[in-house]
Amino acid sequence: MTTPQNLDERFRDAVSALPTPDSRRTADDAVREGTALTGARALELFDAQLASRHLDLAARWLRSFNEGFYTIGSSGHEGNAAVAAALAPTDPALLHYRSGGFYCARAGKSADAIRDVLRGVVASASEPIAGGRHKVFGNAELNIIPTTSTIASHLPRAVGLAFSFSRTAPAPRRWPDDAIVVASFGDASVNHASATAALNAAGWFDHSDQRIPLLLVCEDNGLGVSVPTPDGWVAAMLESRPGLHYWAADGCDLVDTFDAASDAAEWVRQERRPAVLHLSTVRLMGHAGADAEVGYRSTEEINGDLARDPLVATARLLISAGLLAPDEVITRYDEVGWQVRKVAEEVLSEPKLSSVAEIVAPLAPRRPLRVAHAITEQATRALGPGAAARSAAFGGKLPERGGPLTLAQTINATLTDALAGNPGMLVFGEDVARKGGVYGVTKHLQQRFGAERVFDTLLDETTILGLALGAGLDGLLPVPEIQYLAYLHNAEDQLRGEAATQSFFSSGAYRNPMVVRVAGLAYQQGFGGHFHNDNSVAVLRDVPGLVLAVPARPADAAPMLRSCLASAQADGSVCVFLEPIALYHTRDLYQPGDSEWLAPYADPAQWAGEHVPIGRARTYPIGSAADLTIITYGNGLRMSLRVAAQLAAEGVGSRVVDLRWLSPLPTGDLVREAAATGRVLIVDETRRSGGVGEGILAALVDGGFVGAARRIASADSLIPLGPAAQHVLVGEDAITQGAHALLAR
Repeated sequence: MTTPQNLDERFRDAVSALPTPDSRRTADDAVREGTALTGARALELFDAQLASRHLDLAARWLRSFNEGFYTIGSSGHEGNAAVAAALAPTDPALLHYRSGGFYCARAGKSADAIRDVLRGVVASASEPIAGGRHKVFGNAELNIIPTTSTIASHLPRAVGLAFSFSRTAPAPRRWPDDAIVVASFGDASVNHASATAALNAAGWFDHSDQRIPLLLVCEDNGLGVSVPTPDGWVAAMLESRPGLHYWAADGCDLVDTFDAASDAAEWVRQERRPAVLHLSTVRLMGHAGADAEVGYRSTEEINGDLARDPLVATARLLISAGLLAPDEVITRYDEVGWQVRKVAEEVLSEPKLSSVAEIVAPLAPRRPLRVAHAITEQATRALGPGAAARSAAFGGKLPERGGPLTLAQTINATLTDALAGNPGMLVFGEDVARKGGVYGVTKHLQQRFGAERVFDTLLDETTILGLALGAGLDGLLPVPEIQYLAYLHNAEDQLRGEAATQSFFSSGAYRNPMVVRVAGLAYQQGFGGHFHNDNSVAVLRDVPGLVLAVPARPADAAPMLRSCLASAQADGSVCVFLEPIALYHTRDLYQPGDSEWLAPYADPAQWAGEHVPIGRARTYPIGSAADLTIITYGNGLRMSLRVAAQLAAEGVGSRVVDLRWLSPLPTGDLVREAAATGRVLIVDETRRSGGVGEGILAALVDGGFVGAARRIASADSLIPLGPAAQHVLVGEDAITQGAHALLAR
């Protein structure tokens, strides 16, 4: 088994045994024939490799007395320092957790790099990027975007960022025009669905003649924790990928890695096309501190990796070039080790995060006054300097002059207004452009604003969300569409593990502003089945900081969507705008032909007045409004209003509360309205187990509600095709029965 002690001893023994050559090269000379890597640069990279190695040793040392909390290291991968050297320092990088050499090389001689990594290891609140929330390689000044991915889930984001570089930016970018995106990942992760999606998307864009300047770096050590990667599998898979130019190098050889990385980076920069660099590395000291590799690897395998130690290889390179003598290498090694250990001892006493408020501060800042002000500014532009552009976008037919609109028409008009007022906004997804969406919600948007801003994507939800993640990083405002709620579930980790973590693990230095439009929920007539009538929103409510909006009526849809867009822009919010499919084209409420579900579109002068803050409900008083409170949302609102009208005819007054926001729940509003009658009927169209109703009940209890409550929810079932769906979904009869049972108590 490889331990910090014997790894240290083997390095010293191996270097001491190396012969000192007679000839010497100068620091300005190539360190080896045929390479562009100079001796001076090689010495700098060796220092970065040494720093990375000693950071791993320090992490194990800190863990030995319970003061270190992260021991997944980069030992054996230090050759990736040469990748950093081959890139411009302004190229954004999303790094694998074993890319410590890269991080140290980009940081150069800065002692802060060592301190910052060790602060992450000990969870110090002074750590500058994540603030002690996690140990990440991230630094805004170094253009290193923090990731916590262990399964390459950051790769779709990398594709999205590179894709955004090909779009026209409305304002100066964070990165230069010739920048390329680099993302590193492990060999085991290459088999994960998110990595497969990213590799496929990069090739698909290239095949479609859409330029994306992306360099993917696979650091292949042949192991996924304890599971070996089959020999030749990674090379065969990566080399065969259409649309990806392939380079390979010995990741333990500094020169080979530098030359290959330089060629690949230059090709990507010039051609603006994607490439993959496959580095053969080794993994030393196991997966992490608690991993006993002797349990699944033979002594011969472990010793074979030790023989390829990249630090020994670089020492051999420098000694053979006459740049250092063996004793000078060891002295250099000890000096870096002493510096790292000294800093490790210093960070031990730094304070840790000590309160909930401090921990969650960067997660989802809510600044409602700023959001309201942003909407007022939008209205001012639409009435003033942007009036002509707005009129042109609508073809002279302004929606506020066209009579009452359906939910679908209202969302379309709001998207048109938002696109006209914000040149950095993008709308994209499956079928959203030329077709205008399955339900016509995005109809005419591409004709109005062009294919640069409204476009169709490949049919992969992971890629759609990855594009949004990258575009948001680049300062744009992405509004992706997921065609059906059921289609989100195979890509939801892009929201949970990527979007929700970015601001949290970067202390707000990087944000994911986006509004994800999703057609969902049930009750479609004549077109059903669980893929097109999905009522599962639990995973979205479980994502920390995510805003989940459910507009039921056209009157609410426009102000709610404007709030989401303004919150994304002002606060970097991740918003999901869940649109009830069955209500898209609904016109009537109580009687056929009454058009009570429609609503006029507001003139921009009215936008500020109709503003709907995030997390505020809406109450409809029916009759005396004194006997019963019905709390609901989405399709439940229409059914509940109909039932409330019937109850009013019986002399029962109701308050129908439309939550509008499922996350954050409008807790104060629902507790207040519940207390007003003392009787609460919860109408929840999601499932009884894991549904929204559970959260409402918990909020009522937490809020001190002491009256009677009853819950009506859909069955714990997938939704079947045809009339059978009525047996598992909430219906008006069940709401009526629930109301009567509650009133009879």
